[in-house]
Amino acid sequence: MTDSWQRCTTLTPERRLDVLNLLNRTESLLGREAIDEARRRTVVHGWRAEHWLQYHGEVLVKYAMVNGTEHAMVEMCGGDVDEALLSNLLATHETLDWWTRGPQTPAHAKCQVVRTLQLMQVALPVACVDVPAGATLRNFEPGRDEQAWLEQNNAAFASHPEQGAWLLADLDERTREPWFDPSGFLLLEIDGRLAASCWTKVHELHPDRFGEIYIISVHPDFQGRDLGRVMVTQGLEVLRRKGVTHAMLFVDESNVGAKALYESLGFKVVRDDRLVRFTRS
Repeated sequence: MTDSWQRCTTLTPERRLDVLNLLNRTESLLGREAIDEARRRTVVHGWRAEHWLQYHGEVLVKYAMVNGTEHAMVEMCGGDVDEALLSNLLATHETLDWWTRGPQTPAHAKCQVVRTLQLMQVALPVACVDVPAGATLRNFEPGRDEQAWLEQNNAAFASHPEQGAWLLADLDERTREPWFDPSGFLLLEIDGRLAASCWTKVHELHPDRFGEIYIISVHPDFQGRDLGRVMVTQGLEVLRRKGVTHAMLFVDESNVGAKALYESLGFKVVRDDRLVRFTRS
């Protein structure tokens, strides 16, 4: 008999630990993240969400998080699709967008791929491109640069489904995380304006201690000057100086220009994550 799924909006301290233990076990097994960073942070901080849990006896064996109501976003620990959970969710959500991670095929045939996010990796070092004459490269300064960075980043990602609507609260949450290091958050100023930025992070707790280009963006007013190449290579150089030997980033498959840049620097696609849409019949 299949154990049933349970739904809650707030995790008790015991269930929160159960979820974190499951995420950690899954990451050790797969050698990659078990769930999106923002969803993991929701669990870590005990924030409200639509949590779904499946226990076998006293042991939590499956976990998923749902965000949104009429048009919900779903991700399950490990990146799979579960038929029983899918049926439960379609009973209350007319449309579901479900993240699947890695090569597995969704269990349900009646779905549409609406987005593909590609994980790319590169070995360090990568040749660093010099900062243009007259430009200034410096580190992000908390308490000084928040509004300027939000304006620059949101302008660069104006049409992006996730990156183009950052609020000060979103930035503050991340700069308060233990992993935040302003020495890895680079800002490029031209003519007194913030033209581009490259935010890197080091995954210190991962066995491979790899680096990540977390967010890279160029303000539309300064595009066409190859500043993306400058900022990516400068960010990779920061990671190299911290002893990192490999770096990764995520890019939309449809972003042909960004992919061409990354490939020219030696990045290679190692995984496809697909967002698939289910609709109640």
